[in-house]
Amino acid sequence: MQQQQPTEIKKSNGKAMIVVKNLCMSFGNNHVLKNFNLRLNSKENLVVLGRSGSGKSVLIKCIIGLLTPDSGEIIVFGNDVGGLSHHELDMLRTEIGFLFQSNALYDSMTVRENLEFPLRRHWFELTQKEVDDMVMEALENVNLGHTAEMMPAELSGGMAKRIALARTMILRPKIILYDEPTTGLDPITAREIEGLILKLHDKYQTSSIIISHDMTCVKNTADRVALLLDGKCYTEGSFEDLKKSEDEHVKQFFE
Repeated sequence: MQQQQPTEIKKSNGKAMIVVKNLCMSFGNNHVLKNFNLRLNSKENLVVLGRSGSGKSVLIKCIIGLLTPDSGEIIVFGNDVGGLSHHELDMLRTEIGFLFQSNALYDSMTVRENLEFPLRRHWFELTQKEVDDMVMEALENVNLGHTAEMMPAELSGGMAKRIALARTMILRPKIILYDEPTTGLDPITAREIEGLILKLHDKYQTSSIIISHDMTCVKNTADRVALLLDGKCYTEGSFEDLKKSEDEHVKQFFE
């Protein structure tokens, strides 16, 4: 797979894949993020834990450039996201996969066409055989090789989430951003999605930020947990470290 990349986009030469510095984001009088700081290390699954409405999804939409913060810096692969041109930002996004909470599948496209879409949209020179091979590998990664010609309306909730995950991974991004990957799923399907997150992390050695308030998901997927509270990174550590904390603000998430 050949990909044209502008020389302006730098690659990470250290362990930090994403660095968020003093990020502030408000909607009117609602101050969602207040000098928020975060670091994602190479090959790490970092869970950002917080209650619904705490600003977790806002954070990753700022990272991907879907929202423009009021102030602060977001450094991805050594690049200041706020200083990138539209073209440079699009190129950077080829290295970042985003699993939407709603899946965001195109209802009018087959599963195959949904998976082909990112390949057609970006700057790749691929033969049809290469496209077909990448689609089938992506589907087999999520154990849904038989669904290529199905429509999204024919999929169960768990299947749709898997297809969305397959589409997220098809460009083999170095970073994955998961927005509440288990929300709305029954417990069995949620555990299956967690298993796929770990499987694909091991296979492709990705670095991931997982947004969640599902404590089982947090426990099963996190190498490290950052607690988003009152717009700030209140504390961070392993799941077990936070679970043992005597801080009342932390304990409330484990009760």
